[in-house]
Amino acid sequence: MIKIVELLAPARDFPALSAAIKNGADSVYVGIEGCNMRANVSNFSLETLKDAVKQCHDYNKKIYVCTNTIMKNNDINYFKEILPVIHSYDVDALIISDLGAIKLAQDEGIDIHMSIQANISNFESLNLLEELGVKRVVLSRELSLAEIKEIAENTNLEIETFIHGAMCVAVSGRCFLSSSLYDKSANCGECLQPCRKSWKLISEDGEEFELIQDQNESQILSPKDLCMVKYIPELIESGINAFKIEGRARPADYVATVTKVYREAIDSYESGNWEFNEEWVEELKKVFNRGFDTGFYFKTPYKTSQYNEATYIKKDIGSVVNYYKNVSAAEIRLWDDLKIDDEIIIQGNKTGSLIQKVESMQIDGKDIETAEKGQNVGLLVKNKVRTNDIVYKRILK
Repeated sequence: MIKIVELLAPARDFPALSAAIKNGADSVYVGIEGCNMRANVSNFSLETLKDAVKQCHDYNKKIYVCTNTIMKNNDINYFKEILPVIHSYDVDALIISDLGAIKLAQDEGIDIHMSIQANISNFESLNLLEELGVKRVVLSRELSLAEIKEIAENTNLEIETFIHGAMCVAVSGRCFLSSSLYDKSANCGECLQPCRKSWKLISEDGEEFELIQDQNESQILSPKDLCMVKYIPELIESGINAFKIEGRARPADYVATVTKVYREAIDSYESGNWEFNEEWVEELKKVFNRGFDTGFYFKTPYKTSQYNEATYIKKDIGSVVNYYKNVSAAEIRLWDDLKIDDEIIIQGNKTGSLIQKVESMQIDGKDIETAEKGQNVGLLVKNKVRTNDIVYKRILK
C-alpha cells in the first residue's frame, strides 16, 4: 500500500517518541531547549537530540526539530551556534518561523518547514517561500478546507495542517495575553495559558457579567480541541501532504492513543475501504481533551471548552521489576490494587506507552483475580516492557 499522506506526531520526551513510532507515526516533531514554542515542558537537549534522531531513523521515521520562536539578536546568535551540531545529527528538517533563521538554515543545508506561527494563508506567500528554499509550509489554522485545496493546487511546496489537538484563542499564534499578565511571552514558548481560565466581563461602572455560552461554561477564551478523524477522506483529497497532531505538552499515552486512531483512519482510506469507526472518537475521548470541534475547516469555531473532558483519568499504581521474554510476562511491584479486566498503561523511554487490559495475573505461579497494594504480581503483557517502567491504571471518571 502506497502512503499518500504523512502522519506527524508530537514528542516531548523519549516515552512519547517511542509511543509515536510504535503506534504508526511516519514522522515525529520535537522541541529543542531554547528555540521552541513549548519552553514550559520537557524538551530535548542538544545531547539527547542525537539519540532521538537515531531512534527515529532506526525505525525509518523522519524527525523534525522545532526552532519556531520569535528570535531576537541573542536568540539568532544561539541558533547560529547550534545549527552545525543539529546538521551533524542528520535531522530531516527544522520547523522555523523567523526569516533570518530560514537564511541560516538554508546556508547550513538543512531542509526547512515554515511554522504555523508565520500564519501563511495564500499561495503567493508559498511561492515566495519556495524561492527562499522552504520545502514545506504548515498552513494557518484560519483557512477553510476549500481555501487549503486552492492553495495546494497552486504551489509546488508540501502542505501540512493540524488535524487534532488543542486550539489557541490566537488561532495561529501571536498571542500577547500571557505576556501582558505575567511577562511570559507566548511567542517565545513561555505561555502560561491564562485563556484557559474562567473569565468575567466587567462594565465601566463596575457591574460584573459572567459570560456563559453552554451550561455553566465561562471559558470564553478557550476553544475546544480540534478533531478531524471523521473527515480523513476530505482532508486527503484536498491535497494536504502531512497531517499534524498537536500535543508536545502531552504524555506518551496521549501520543500513543491519538496516533493509533489516526493511523487506523488513514489506513482505512488508503486501503480503498474507508468506513468511519465511532470507536475512534471514543478512544480519543479517553485521553486529555477539551471536547471536540472542527476548527475553521468547515466553519468558524464557536464552542468554548471546559479544562478537561477526558472520560478516563490516569493513576500510577506500580512499576516494572522484571520482564520475562519467554512467557511475555512482567513482574509488577504494586502500590495500589489491580484486578482482571482493569485497563492499564505501561510507560517508559523505550517502551513508549503500552495500553492494554489485564487478562492474566499470577502470584507464586497461581492465577489470581485481584492483586493488592504492596504485592509483586506477574502480568501477561502484549509487548516488551522494561525495568522501572511506570504502570498506570485507567479509571472511568
